[in-house]
Amino acid sequence: MTSKSVIICGGGIVGLSCAYYLARDGWSVTVVERNAEGADSCAQGSAGYVSPSHVVPLAAPGMVWNGLKWMLSSKSPFYIKPRLDADLLRWGWLFARSCTREHTVRAAPVLRDLSLTGRRLFVELAALTANAFELRQEGLLNLCKTQQCLDHESHGLARLANELGVEARVLDARQTAELEPGARMDVAGSVYFPVDAHITPRKFMPALVTLLGQMGVTFQWNTSVNGWRVEGGRVGAVSTTSGELRADEFVLAAGSWSPDMTRGLGIRLPLQAGKGYSLTIPKPRFKLTKSLILTERRVAATPMGDQLRFGGTMEISGINDRIRPERVQQIIDAVPVYFPDFTPADFAGIKPWFGLRPVTPDGLPYIGRFGRHPNLTAACGHAMLGVTMAPSTGLLVSEILGGRKPSIPLELLTPDRYA
Repeated sequence: MTSKSVIICGGGIVGLSCAYYLARDGWSVTVVERNAEGADSCAQGSAGYVSPSHVVPLAAPGMVWNGLKWMLSSKSPFYIKPRLDADLLRWGWLFARSCTREHTVRAAPVLRDLSLTGRRLFVELAALTANAFELRQEGLLNLCKTQQCLDHESHGLARLANELGVEARVLDARQTAELEPGARMDVAGSVYFPVDAHITPRKFMPALVTLLGQMGVTFQWNTSVNGWRVEGGRVGAVSTTSGELRADEFVLAAGSWSPDMTRGLGIRLPLQAGKGYSLTIPKPRFKLTKSLILTERRVAATPMGDQLRFGGTMEISGINDRIRPERVQQIIDAVPVYFPDFTPADFAGIKPWFGLRPVTPDGLPYIGRFGRHPNLTAACGHAMLGVTMAPSTGLLVSEILGGRKPSIPLELLTPDRYA
């Protein structure tokens, strides 16, 4: 146990998870968040996946060619808006360098370990909170519309997952239908990942805030970070809109805003905001039991209580609040392809949500101490796996600050890898 103090910059799902494991270890924890309590965050409208099946990084073989093709259409699953921006150009160059089989082989075990640990910790948190956030452990189905896609997934993702010890079962159309008897599907088959799970993020966040309050964590809501005080190579204080705050340790968990937050520290942290969209139907025409991926269209479907959420797309267009109707429409258009009973009318009047996911060039998060400022620790860059990896990231940060051996190797996650 320790009585040292730590300031966590960012109150999203990763920052709150860091706060929990540090407070559990006896740290005096303050969370600084630019938004108000209960405000929307990147995780709130997400698919809520807890997905050990996601062992392939975003920077994977073939993504450079796909990215170049998809840049031509703002309706594509992965869209990079062309613009003259030095940070984007450097990020793109680093991304292209990472899209190799060798990188996937190195990264996949790390993604597996982060995700499996996250799932285990979600089970513990569910027991601690009487499952206030609706953790469901029925697995995930990657639906394949065509036999060609099913064969590709079978020989690609399913094979890799099984090699890594993450069970994947290739199912035909009949077997797939038996796992979701309440929904009529038009698919060739699916890949089933029994270990996957999902939560309702809008219930997880307030449940965790309540738990942290009971543990004595201090919150500075509506407070933005605007500078740092460095003393002898270490961070002595963070300057905020509520004044200067001092602590022994500092954690950077600001998601897509992390690079801007480090200005003045001499730190280089390549990161792009990847906008994703979702639509949540309050009373769907049928109920699902499992989370699903409409594989060819790269759209996620998640049952959340009585609601059903569809989400997806990756749009690299900077930090902005613009909603592109054509990107929302491609989600709507994808659903009837797999579920013939759905029509565009099911989405009438539903307001689209968007969130900005922090995307690193190699598809791995930044977790670890900065060499330049050894009492500043990164916990950001989780892209589409922020929910899945939030608890495991929090645990790792508590191990790092506590001087314990990290339960997952950090070599590929160091925030200095592009320094």
